[in-house]
Amino acid sequence: MDEGKNIVHSDVVTAATKDALIRRGVKIQDIAKIVYELQVPYNKGLSLEQCIDSVESVLRKRELQHAILVGVELDEMAERGQLSQPLQQIVESDEGLFGVDETIALGAVYTYGSIAVTTFGHLDKNKVGIINELDTKKGIGIHTFLDDLVASVAACAASRIAHRTRDLQEAGLTFKDVQNGKGS
Repeated sequence: MDEGKNIVHSDVVTAATKDALIRRGVKIQDIAKIVYELQVPYNKGLSLEQCIDSVESVLRKRELQHAILVGVELDEMAERGQLSQPLQQIVESDEGLFGVDETIALGAVYTYGSIAVTTFGHLDKNKVGIINELDTKKGIGIHTFLDDLVASVAACAASRIAHRTRDLQEAGLTFKDVQNGKGS
């Protein structure tokens, strides 16, 4: 496998991912609020805390971590003017035909299946919550990659909850039951 190579521990990558989000003004609760809005119509008793837990779980996945770290790095490099032309101008202006930002985010979404993919498309088009704030911060930082990456995390966390909902239904439970200690 990777014998003899210096492997970066999962805890280090997870911490770096969360630090990158915080550094860029994104809190886990901001993402969890989007997840809550997406899932509460289908899940009686769903709490924001359960959505936070789902976001935290998604942020432990390497695919999402790597995508976030790469995307944030590219946004920050663009802010410092460190990308070569014409890429610098394309990223700086978040050019409409530049789809690499969505491609990186979508690649991470595939880990969570078709529900996550369609939810990502919805979030990319409708730009709700913190996603909209990042997308419309013209002149206040460059978030060409980050808005799509946050949509990716929210879509994955919502997908986790959708699948968990089915498991609970099959067991005759709801998220409220789990919160009250009735189920696993």
